[in-house]
This record gives sequence, structure tokens and C-alpha cells, in this order.
Amino acid sequence: MEVNSVIIQENIEKAKKGDQVAFTFLLDFFWNEVYGFMLKRTENETDTEDIVIETFAKAFDKIATYNPEYGFNTWLIAIAKNVHIDMLRKKKSSLFIEMNDEEDHQAYSVADESNSAEDELIIEQNLAQLLQYIKQLKPAYQEVIQMRYFQEMTYQEMAEQIDEPLNNIKIKLLRAKKLLAEIISGK
Repeated sequence: MEVNSVIIQENIEKAKKGDQVAFTFLLDFFWNEVYGFMLKRTENETDTEDIVIETFAKAFDKIATYNPEYGFNTWLIAIAKNVHIDMLRKKKSSLFIEMNDEEDHQAYSVADESNSAEDELIIEQNLAQLLQYIKQLKPAYQEVIQMRYFQEMTYQEMAEQIDEPLNNIKIKLLRAKKLLAEIISGK
């Protein structure tokens, strides 16, 4: 079946009303276009996957603001560009910290770069808290979070292991991240 603009608009309207099937349709239909666009910019598959997942999450959260005068794909690409810029800013700010000469000398004169006992305790407590939050998710969502972020599996590896279509994995991870963020923020 050929997908035309009427079908796309119908699914956008359904998605605005919270229809999950419409969200899935839109993600399936536009995924490759947004992914291809971002892959050319980042030249990194992992970053591209993360950007595209984040793009669709933001788009679905803000779908009520979509203006039908513009193409839905154009709107998604604009969101993807902004997500990419945000990612670059985060990377830049974490890589380049302004230091004066004295601080620079102190940083290089540190004898032991390993974490202190206090650092390890904080890391363990944060991880334990995160695991408690993850346990509040449904088992299917726990599984994809665990596979992606603790086992560092690709979407394709996850799809093969769970024996589900790749797009199902993408949607499941998208929902899992959103639910986890809601649990953490206390909503």
C-alpha cells in the first residue's frame, strides 16, 4: 500500500490524541529518513541512534505543537538538529573546562587518578538507586534498558536476542526511557 499525505495527516491527528498505533506508524515511516539525515552529520551510528530516539521522544511529547503547514519530516529534522546541537554542547562542556595555570598544574600533579573510596561509594549508591527505579518498570522495559545501557548491545543485537522486529525494540526503548524519566522525576 502506498502511503500518501492523507494517511500521514490522519496518523498525526490520531497521535495528537495519544494513539500508540499512530505513534508507531509515524516512527516506522519517518525513522529511516531522520536516521539517514543524522548519520551523514554525525558519521557515528551509536550517536545517530541515540539522537533519533531522542528526536522521536521529543516529537511525540510535543506533537500538539506541530504545525501542519510544514512537512512532518521537516519538523522531525529540525528537532533532530536541535538534539544533535544539545549533544555536542554537552560533549564540549564535559571535555573543555576552563582552567588557570595553577589549576592545570594541580590537575597534572595528581598522583592517583583512580576513584577514592568516597567516589566509589557515591557511584554504588547512585547505581543502586537507578536499579531500584528500573525495577519499577514492567519486565519488558527493564529488559531493553538492561540490554542497551548495561550490556551495551546495539538495537539489532537486541532485536535478534528478543526475537522482535527492530522497530519494536526502538519503540520499547523509547517508552522505557520516558517511563524511567517519569519515575526518577517523581511524576
